[in-house]
Amino acid sequence: MKVFITRKIPDIGLKMITDAGIEVIEWDEKRPLIQAELIEFSKQCDALLSAGFNNIDAFFLNECKHLKVISLHSVGYDNVDIAAANALKIPVGNTPGVLSGPTADVAFLLMLAVSRKAFYLHNKIMKGEWKFFEPTADLGIEIKGKTLGIFGLGNIGYEMAKRCVGAYDMKVIYHNRHRNLKAEKEFNAECVSFEELLKRSDVLSVHTNLSDETKGTFDKNAFSQMKPSSIFINTARGGIHNEEDLIDALQNGIIWGAGLDVTNPEPMHKDNPLLAMPNAAILPHIGSATVETRNAMAEIAAANLIAGLNGQRLPHPVNPEIYEAG
Repeated sequence: MKVFITRKIPDIGLKMITDAGIEVIEWDEKRPLIQAELIEFSKQCDALLSAGFNNIDAFFLNECKHLKVISLHSVGYDNVDIAAANALKIPVGNTPGVLSGPTADVAFLLMLAVSRKAFYLHNKIMKGEWKFFEPTADLGIEIKGKTLGIFGLGNIGYEMAKRCVGAYDMKVIYHNRHRNLKAEKEFNAECVSFEELLKRSDVLSVHTNLSDETKGTFDKNAFSQMKPSSIFINTARGGIHNEEDLIDALQNGIIWGAGLDVTNPEPMHKDNPLLAMPNAAILPHIGSATVETRNAMAEIAAANLIAGLNGQRLPHPVNPEIYEAG
C-alpha cells in the first residue's frame, strides 16, 4: 500500500504510517500543489493524506476514484466535495476534537490584541516611532463586562466563551442552528437571532464551518448592523467574511476593529490594507499551531488512513453515510 502526503506532517503520524507497512510519498516543496500535480501523485497511490488546502473536488475524485481513503490533516473539510466522494464510496476522515482549546486561545489573543491596538503599536516601535508620550494617543477599549457574540457556538465557540466569561465576566449571546444547552447552563448564554447578534455584540467571534449557507455571511450589510465600537473576530474560515467589505467597514468607522486568523484569500498579500490598520490584528492561520495539537492531528489522520487502507471504518469519518448505505 502507498500513500501520498501533501505536506510534511509531524513525525509521530509519519511513524504510525510507516510502522503499518505503508509506503509514503511526501510532497516536500515549499509551495502548494496544483491540482494536476495532486492528481498525478494520487494516481500512483492507494490513499491520500491531505494537509493544507487542496481542492478535492468532483473532478479530482473522478480522476482518482481508485483511492481507498482520503485522510485530512484538519478539522474542516470544506475543500472536499463530499457528495462526489459518497458517490464513489470513498471514505473521508478528519481530525475533530483536538484543536478547540488552541483555536479559542487564538481568538482570545486576537480580541485582546485588537482592543489594545497591540500589533500596530508593536510595529510603531519597530519603525522607531515610539518617541513621545501623549495621554490621548493610542487608546484602546476595555473588554471587561462587555457582550461576546458567538456565531457558531460549537466546541471552539464554547472554549472561547469559557475564556471570556472567566477572565472578563462577559455576557454571552450566540446564534446557532441549534441551541447549545450546555453553554446556556454554564455561561447563561442567550440564543438570539442573527440580527440581534449583530446589534448587541461588543465582540463578535466567528466559529462556524464554511458552507454554502455561511459563505460571505459577514458582508457590508452585516457590518452596517454592528456597533461602531464593536470588534469582529474570525478564526474559522476566511470565506465567511467579505474582506473588501471588512476593509471598508474599518476604514469608515462602521466597526471599531477586527482580528483575523483566517483571510480571504490565503495567504494574504503583504500590501493588504488590513496589515497597516491600527485596529486590526492579522495572524497566518495558526489556530492549531501548537506542538501538542499538530501531533494529535497527525495521529488521528494516520489512524484514519490506516483504517481505510485496511478496509475498516474510519475512526473519524466525515461521511459515515457511506457505511450506512452498505
